[in-house]
Amino acid sequence: MRLPLSSLHATLLERLGARRPFQVEPEADAVTDPQMAAVAVILAPSPDSILLIRRAEREDDPWSGHIGLPGGRLDPTDADLCVTAMRETVEEVGCTLSREQLLGTLDDVWPGKPVPRVIVVRPFVFGIAERPDLAPNREVADAFWVPLGELRDPAIYRNSSFRVRGEERLFPVYHLGPRDLVWGLTERILTSLLELL
Repeated sequence: MRLPLSSLHATLLERLGARRPFQVEPEADAVTDPQMAAVAVILAPSPDSILLIRRAEREDDPWSGHIGLPGGRLDPTDADLCVTAMRETVEEVGCTLSREQLLGTLDDVWPGKPVPRVIVVRPFVFGIAERPDLAPNREVADAFWVPLGELRDPAIYRNSSFRVRGEERLFPVYHLGPRDLVWGLTERILTSLLELL
């Protein structure tokens, strides 16, 4: 049973429900199939905010130290990608989500050229009534809430240069602080969410 929705959650439920998200259908050939992953875009009120994480520094993680969203790769035991997003969120930050809190799905995203589409990330948007106590695991250095009003401030959204695979490239970035730069897949997900609002 769905609890009464906040104004923001009701707006997103309506707007996400009125569109068909672009979703990648994995090909039958396992060699060419992208790996599927999911993230949870979690919105809580007072003020309306989104949960972000800073990934722990790890040599085996290509997104080591980046600001992102809780989530991870599809596990063979997951019934679907929504389960992946919910499972990874509990594991990474200790926040339990349910399908009753699901507001909808954003378009699938994947790393841009020149990287082939080796991983595809599906963002699931959840609206929760209050902010839970967070318990980051060893994969997460920090978890924090960012007000949507801050993300909407044009002063924090501008291009910055990053070295990617040995090449300097410009990316649009949310500058939340000196170390809190949101770019890449997470920037694209946040921007698509804000565009709906």
